[in-house]
Amino acid sequence: MVLFQLLLSPPHAVGTLLDVVLSLYNSYFRSAPLLSLPDRRSLKDFDVDPHTGFFPPTPLRRLPPSFDLWEDGLALGAGHLCLGDDSSEEALSKRDYGQRWRDDINSWPTISVHELKDDLRLLQRAHYVLSWLVHLYVHSVPSSPTPPEVLVVPQSIAVPLVEVSELLQIAPVLTFADTVLWNYELINPDEPLSVTNIRFRYLFSGTEDEHNFYLSSAQAELVGVEMLRVFDEYYRLSPNAGDYAAVGKVSRDLIRLSGIINDIHEVIQSVRPGCDPHVFYWQVRPWWNGSGSDGPRWKYEGVPKDEKLLRSGPSAGQSAVMHALDIFLGVDHKSGADAKDRHTQFMEKMRQYMPGKHRDYLAYLSSSSRPIRELAKEESILRDPFNAAVAALQKLRTEHIKIACRYIVTMAHSQSNSGCPVASTWAHQQSGGPGRGNALGTGGNTVTTLLKHGRDATKRTALPGRT
Repeated sequence: MVLFQLLLSPPHAVGTLLDVVLSLYNSYFRSAPLLSLPDRRSLKDFDVDPHTGFFPPTPLRRLPPSFDLWEDGLALGAGHLCLGDDSSEEALSKRDYGQRWRDDINSWPTISVHELKDDLRLLQRAHYVLSWLVHLYVHSVPSSPTPPEVLVVPQSIAVPLVEVSELLQIAPVLTFADTVLWNYELINPDEPLSVTNIRFRYLFSGTEDEHNFYLSSAQAELVGVEMLRVFDEYYRLSPNAGDYAAVGKVSRDLIRLSGIINDIHEVIQSVRPGCDPHVFYWQVRPWWNGSGSDGPRWKYEGVPKDEKLLRSGPSAGQSAVMHALDIFLGVDHKSGADAKDRHTQFMEKMRQYMPGKHRDYLAYLSSSSRPIRELAKEESILRDPFNAAVAALQKLRTEHIKIACRYIVTMAHSQSNSGCPVASTWAHQQSGGPGRGNALGTGGNTVTTLLKHGRDATKRTALPGRT
């Protein structure tokens, strides 16, 4: 390996050979005690599994019997209610059922979450169940000619959701974790979690399109587990310029990283055959909208100063895998000509919708004293593989823009779903009618502006060519 590195760099005769020997000597004696360093932390400290990444390694178990009201309420609501602005015959036939379901929730007592506070998995399950209940409740309320400015979420689900969210350090609303990471079950319980052994417990719309959308997101997360291993290996190695053996491994790992990013690119493209844009936009996506994003502001009954709570709803921008990739490569979303634009803070905002431990993991990555981009500046052998990884990420983000345009922007500017009677009254009112105004993501941001900024920030990360 050392000879191979020498062949790729200009020879420096005896001095270079001496540097190599010293580098190998230092690498050997430095690597053995690395794991015992006080600032070295395990992935498990951040609730990151080495095999399943940000997914819990096993499906979240049902809450204790004292919380059966929540569990049973979700089972009776998910897939059995209709959107409040759906005027189809099927939807109208479900109106009475929906009203009884909501009346039942209004009659529930407010259950203490104290019993759950010391069990991370039960807290995650509680957040998952309660956030689904909140979105089912809000979005099944029938629309009226004059939509209310405020919609009250019953104390029975609002108060415990906020309490659980504070313990998990996550926003008290439906998040990416609730729809994907915590919503899965195994097809074959005797086999481990994998791309081919996963399905989703609950769906809002009951459509295969919704299930396939979650599945694509899950596949991207699981492919991304290999990226987390690359990051972990790099920080364990902690290479320095001139450490030829270590730099050689980093070069190979950057090539490996490009391949992983390309695999995620293929996963994103695979959403097209299984998820119809019309079904996605008109039947699935409205259920995810948060407070004020596409309708009235929510009032969490019994929660003081609830207007200060973050409640935008789930977004792909809440995937910690992609944030970790940005941090590792050194993508700066705050720089550039449009840095003062309100959308440039999107990535930071989305981290507040992640579980607190996952956010801590990202902060840990950011604290590295040896960013790979800085090492690539110093080691010419790393420049090309580093830029290749950045180019792969830029290509992925360009594909994401195309997907967003097809599934959100185009649909937002259409009159209605041909074949689906669901129409988003509030969306039309906020934009001034179909075909006018901007298409917003479920996180409340203008989709194309946001995604183009991410792509351009990625492009700026590439290192200048050799001179």
